[in-house]
Formats: sequence, C-alpha cells, structure tokens
Amino acid sequence: MKKLESVSIIVPVYNESEAVGGEINSIVNTMGKTNYQYELIVGDDGSTDNTAEIIEKKKKVRLIRHSYNKGVRAARKTGLLRAKGEIVVMTDGDGTYPNQDIPKLLSYMGDYDMVVSARVSRRARGPIMRRPARWFIRKLACYLMGEKMSDLNSGLRVFKKDLAMKFLDVLPEGHSWVSTLTLAFLGSGYTIKYVPIDYYKTKGRSTINPLKDTYNFISLVIRTVMYFNSLKIFLPLATLILVIAIGRIL
Repeated sequence: MKKLESVSIIVPVYNESEAVGGEINSIVNTMGKTNYQYELIVGDDGSTDNTAEIIEKKKKVRLIRHSYNKGVRAARKTGLLRAKGEIVVMTDGDGTYPNQDIPKLLSYMGDYDMVVSARVSRRARGPIMRRPARWFIRKLACYLMGEKMSDLNSGLRVFKKDLAMKFLDVLPEGHSWVSTLTLAFLGSGYTIKYVPIDYYKTKGRSTINPLKDTYNFISLVIRTVMYFNSLKIFLPLATLILVIAIGRIL
C-alpha cells in the first residue's frame, strides 16, 4: 500500500469569530476519519475581535498570530513557510467552503500537481452586478493560458508545497494570491484538476472590494501570463500592428 503523504492545512483568518470555531471543528472531525497525517495551521492576521481566543481553545491547531493586519497574502505566506507537510490544503475560515470535502480533493493528488475546488452553486457567482466582470476575467485567463479553468480564484485548493514555493516571490497581495498561483502552475506546465463543490454564504463581513479587486484580477492575469508566456500577449499585438502597417502601405 502506498504511503500517504503528510498534509498541512492552512486557514488564514481575520476577524472570523462567527465562523472559525465551527470550521476548525469540521476540519478536525473530517481529517480524524482519514489515515492522513496532518497538521492544522490557522494564521490569524491581526484580528481585532476574539478570533484568536476562540482558536487557542481548540485542540490539534497551530495558531500563528500577526501583531497587526498585514493582508491575506501575508497570512497565507506565513502558513506556507511554516507548513511541514508535503501536500498543502489552503482554505478559508469564513464558512463558505465545504471543508468536509478536503479528503475528496486529496484523493486526486496522486495524479495531479494541484486540485482546485470549482464552486457550482448560485452563491459562487456572486451578486448579479459582479457576474459579467467575473465571467470576463475567467474567459480572458482561459484564452491567454490556452487552458479551460472551471474556477480561477477558489479559496479551497490542494497543491504540492515544493512546487508552490517556487512562486512565493511572484504571488501578489490580497485575494488575487490564489488566482496567481493557479496561473503560475499552468504557465509552468503543472497539472490541475477541478472538482465541483458546493459554496455557502459568508459568515461575517466579506473583505472583497468589487471595483478594486476586479481591476486587480484583470491586471494580475495579464501580468502573470506575460511572466510565464509573453508571446500570448505580444504576438497578437505584433500581428495587429503588422496588419495595420500593411494596410497603410497598400
């Protein structure tokens, strides 16, 4: 029987007192029914409520605290650097993801380098006003990468730590961290599996800024594709310029 790889589950949180206790219980109960050797790391990014106090009362949890709010990227990065497992599970602590499905995602890691949960419920599409922007960003990313992506920025995913560490310096601030990681894996030729999951309503206040984060997502898609496959950007532009030049000559 093949030896199961060790797993590090990382949960970045910021003022998640309404949900974090239940999420920790769900993860511990779920993983306790498996044969995986795992550690649970909760990165508290300078919460100002009683999030840290709730976590400290839980067993089987490594709490890592930032003295002030540095941003979700910093919480994820801190957790990744401290992780001891060969396989990393990244999820959120706001109650939106079905963490009971973590073993299901882990089961595909023998054949893929990353497994991403693809949100299929109506809540995953967000408010009606945001849907066109989300659709455009995903289609743009699919076109530029030449790959079909069911969910670009899902917060619940599993990946090999050694591969993710290669991209640590290029991963940006904010919610676009996971999107960039997806594009970085694809741009480097690593394999990704998308697994449909349900998606729940956020417990507490969302930290997403619709206008700012939409702009950031579009920018990161273009920057990341230029970094890993610049011809996808420059070749169409060069072709367009050439066509215009020929047209003017004729």
